[in-house]
Amino acid sequence: MSTVSPAATSVTEREARVHLQTYARQPITLVSGRGCWVTDDAGREYLDLVAGIAVDVLGHAHPAITEAVTHQAGRLVQVSNLYYTLPQVELAEALVARSPFDKAFFTNSGTEANEAAIKLARRHGGERGAHEVVSLTGSFHGRTLGSLAATGQPKYQAPFAPLPAGFRHVAPNDVDALDEAVTDATCAVLL
Repeated sequence: MSTVSPAATSVTEREARVHLQTYARQPITLVSGRGCWVTDDAGREYLDLVAGIAVDVLGHAHPAITEAVTHQAGRLVQVSNLYYTLPQVELAEALVARSPFDKAFFTNSGTEANEAAIKLARRHGGERGAHEVVSLTGSFHGRTLGSLAATGQPKYQAPFAPLPAGFRHVAPNDVDALDEAVTDATCAVLL
């Protein structure tokens, strides 16, 4: 990964002119993928161990997924929760049937899922005066303010201080610290 292709340099220079520099990127320009493999603009293949930061667990360009997305995009691309759609109901039914839960909630990202979990926990915990969330040092839960407050990494939090209150962090693998951190004021433990 140390060699930079000429096209990658061109893309990186162009990107730097028009895109906020919020991420440290690898000097690789990816152009395609199949399954767990991705290919750069020079034709080199890489085993994709990042998987879209853990959101592409089904791999790249799976024929059934590509067909389903293409089919749906030909009908409706995106519909807000102001309206009903059959695919959303069918997916929720499938998830509920295969899980111990009786309801599903859809979000666009892991950050939104964590934010929703924090809100649900605080709403439920608020009924008994519990509002604190405990998470791990070194964790990453997203880039919204609530998710950043749960994130246990000051390097991500500092630029956006002050963050919402009510978050405690404990060291991973320290059961005693976790035991001590969880109190009657705790509404959730986010791992």
